[in-house]
Amino acid sequence: MAWKSPSPPGGGYVRHRFHSLCPYFAMFPESFAQKWIKELSKPGETVLDPFCGRGTTPFCAIQMERRAIACDVNDVAICLTRAKTSPPQLPALRRRITQLQKGFHDKEWKNCADMQPDFFHHAYARITLRQILYLRSILSWKKSRVDAMLASLVLGSLHGESQTSKSYFSNQMPRTISTKPAYSVRFWTDRGLVAPRRDVFEILRQRAGFRYETPPPEGIATVVHSDMRQLPWRLRNQRCKIKCVITSPPYFDTTNFEEDQWLRLWFLGGPPRPIIGRQSRDDRHGHIGRYWQFISDMWRTLGALVAPRGRVVIRIGSPKINPKALARGLAGCARCSGRGVELESCEVSEIRRRQTDAFRPGSSGCLSETDCLFRFKD
Repeated sequence: MAWKSPSPPGGGYVRHRFHSLCPYFAMFPESFAQKWIKELSKPGETVLDPFCGRGTTPFCAIQMERRAIACDVNDVAICLTRAKTSPPQLPALRRRITQLQKGFHDKEWKNCADMQPDFFHHAYARITLRQILYLRSILSWKKSRVDAMLASLVLGSLHGESQTSKSYFSNQMPRTISTKPAYSVRFWTDRGLVAPRRDVFEILRQRAGFRYETPPPEGIATVVHSDMRQLPWRLRNQRCKIKCVITSPPYFDTTNFEEDQWLRLWFLGGPPRPIIGRQSRDDRHGHIGRYWQFISDMWRTLGALVAPRGRVVIRIGSPKINPKALARGLAGCARCSGRGVELESCEVSEIRRRQTDAFRPGSSGCLSETDCLFRFKD
C-alpha cells in the first residue's frame, strides 16, 4: 500500500449545470468522480455508487459514456439522481409547469396552509406556502420523469439565502441543510426577518431554463431506491458486471440526513418535522462497533456484485477516527466480501472549505477525508 498526497484530477470537462441542481450536505465534487471513472473504467463499462447522494457518480458516468447504477435509501437522493440521470426534455418541463400553474387556485389551499405548524408560516409567505403545498400534493416524482425534475427544482429552491438571491422560496436559511423549526423561528423573530413573497411557478420556469443551458447527457442510469444491502437481490437480473465502484458511505458520527434534510423530505411526502430512523438506521452511527458492522455489510454487497479484478474507491471521514485507522478499518472489513481484496493506495486531504462553517462556525466536525482504492484480486 502506498500512502501519498493527492494530485489534481484530470481536467477537460465542462461543468454541467445539473451538478448544482440542489446543494447537498456531505457531498463530494464531480472532479472526484470524473477522475476515478476515467482511470478505472472504459466507455460502455458499468460504474456503481451504492450511496449515490445527489447523484454525482452516476451522472458523471453517463456523461462519460459509461453505464451507471445508483442506490440510496434517502428520498431526496433518489429524486435528485433520477432527475439528473433520466431528465425530461425542456419543452415537456415547461408545458408541465404551465399546466400546474393553471390548475392552482389559491383559495382552495387556504385551509391546508392554515393547518401547517408555526414554522411554515414564518418560513414562507402566504401565497408561496400554498403553491408549495399544492405541488407537494400533486407531483408524482416517483413515477414521472418530468415530475422528478420539477420536484428536484423545488428542492433546490425550497430554502436558501433569500436575502441575496430571489431564486429561494423561504425566509433566510442555509441552502445545504434545513435548520430545526424552533431554532429557525427564534432566528427569524429575533432579527425581524419576514418571508419573501415568491411566485413558485415563475421561479421554476427560470431555474429550468438555467439548468438546461447545458444539454442533458444521452445515457440513463439504473436508480435503485433501496438499502444497499438489498442490491444483489434488486440487481439479480442485471447482465452487466460492475467494473468499478466510486462511493462515499456515511461518515462515522458526522451527520444525519433525516435531520439535515427534513424540510426537503417533508416536501417529498415526509412528516413536517425532523425525524431519525424513519428511512435509515445507518446514518450517523455513534457506536464504533456498529459502524464497522455497517461497513462490513457494504463489503458483502460489493463482493456479490463487482466483477473479477474490479476496483472500489471509497471516500470516508470522521471527526473521531484518524485517517490511517479509517483505512485499516476499511481494509479489515473488506474480508467480509468473501473475496480477495487488496488496498492499493490511500490519499488524505484536508477539508479547506467545510460546509458546516456556513451555519456552525468554529465547529469541530470532520477536518479531513480519506480516499482508499481497493482491487478485487479474483
